[in-house]
Amino acid sequence: MDESSTLPPASPPPVGTPVDRARCARAEQAPRGLTAAPPPPPPPGALTVDVSVIVVNWNTRDYTLRCLESVFRETTDLTFEVIVVDNASADGSAAAVRTTFPRVTLIANESNRGFAAANNQAIAVSRGRYLLLLNPDTCVLDGAIGRTVRVADADPGLAVVGCQVLLDSGGRIQPTCFRFPSAWRMWYVSVGLHRIVPAAWFDGGMSLPRWDRRTPREVDVVTGAYMLVRRDAVEDVGLMDEAYFVYAEETDWCFRFWRSGWRCVFTPEARIIHHDGGGKSTSQIRTKMYVQLQKSLLIFIRKNRGRASWWLTRCSYVAGMAGRSAVFAALALLTGDPDVRSRRQRAFASFWYHAFGIEPVS
Repeated sequence: MDESSTLPPASPPPVGTPVDRARCARAEQAPRGLTAAPPPPPPPGALTVDVSVIVVNWNTRDYTLRCLESVFRETTDLTFEVIVVDNASADGSAAAVRTTFPRVTLIANESNRGFAAANNQAIAVSRGRYLLLLNPDTCVLDGAIGRTVRVADADPGLAVVGCQVLLDSGGRIQPTCFRFPSAWRMWYVSVGLHRIVPAAWFDGGMSLPRWDRRTPREVDVVTGAYMLVRRDAVEDVGLMDEAYFVYAEETDWCFRFWRSGWRCVFTPEARIIHHDGGGKSTSQIRTKMYVQLQKSLLIFIRKNRGRASWWLTRCSYVAGMAGRSAVFAALALLTGDPDVRSRRQRAFASFWYHAFGIEPVS
């Protein structure tokens, strides 16, 4: 991967400014809603808007409403539609979206179909020349959607554009965009070397710790929290792989784009807030999702790196999680810290899955 910048120098607004805090404060308020009638359906195959904004929701009603409010508030320089796919939420999300935002196209699933399948449902009915996959626990800032569209329009070889992602507290930048996984990189992370070896000495993982996300650059993977995708690229490589229920689906998609000659970039010219760093849906079943992330990465390795790499990665997980379970168990006995006990539980559940194929239930 060419790690040099392929985009013009950016001058993003300073993070953590009073303007940011004011916008986020507005986003925390109840959305006003929109009273205009829904747009008429386009003719089959017609591309009638610049961007189709796609939000997949599962039991995050309030965050989803705030996210939609920020999309409509901050997107004034292009044409767009919004499609929300609700994965059988139990918190009234679908009804709230239907009532508060009648212009939004709502797809209400009767079961939780997962992230990839839900996005594919939305893409199938979308009519934008770009597709924006946007997490429900985000807040769009500073006309971010228009900014990323302009970056994509300037370079027809781009499949995906990502943006700078801020955390709630103090405008800190969340590390997003990563390298493609490999057996070596997965081993390096699973045994904890990425936490022991200073990045200044050696950077063997996937997270690009030497890069502060304040400069534009080409990347392997654009994180799915904000992922602007060119429709032409999707028509070239196909939809998301629904073998991934959640996690790593965007990694697989970016890998397929890269293999077909497309490129992915990050720009700090556009920014969003990702409340508490994300995970509002998956935190509801934290241990299960901890194992699901590793399960999805193993699917990626098996599909794109081969059987030998898959076996090496699985063995790395077995050894790494066994070691973590022992360390956290000892620390839990010594300290009684509930967070340490939770870490031990997740590590043990992961070891049990990789060694015996038994998945956690929650």
